[in-house]
Amino acid sequence: MAKHRVAPMAAEDIPAVLEIESKSNPAPWSENSFRSELTNSQAHYLVAKVGERIVGFCGCWDVIDEVHVTNIAVDPEFRRHGIGRSLMENMLADAKSRGMRCSTLEVRSGNLGAIALYEQLGYSRCAIRKAYYPNNREDAVVMWLYNLQDQT
Repeated sequence: MAKHRVAPMAAEDIPAVLEIESKSNPAPWSENSFRSELTNSQAHYLVAKVGERIVGFCGCWDVIDEVHVTNIAVDPEFRRHGIGRSLMENMLADAKSRGMRCSTLEVRSGNLGAIALYEQLGYSRCAIRKAYYPNNREDAVVMWLYNLQDQT
């Protein structure tokens, strides 16, 4: 695992987050989208840093008692070093501390590495959203993590 730390995302992190987003997402979020998330009381965003360099981020929304993972990405140079897992574990621990009871997300059906990670974290595949992603009409796998409060 790359030596890194996880911290809440701040406005000054957005340029680095946008760079990672553009490398990772075929339909990247805009700067305005991330800025809006930082002012949304239901949104929670984290960044992973190696030294002072931002190498990954993740975000979620609290929806009643559910935490919905909105996005997660790790700089390609730092993938497969446990950073994505660390971001997810921190995000889930934070959600649990806020009283969230379950979690859901959508993931591209072709992103087998991410699907495997989510399954290792306790998520289950529950449904397919056909042609969910507008840029290439790829299907999304809907995944749920039930009983978040029982997770260690």
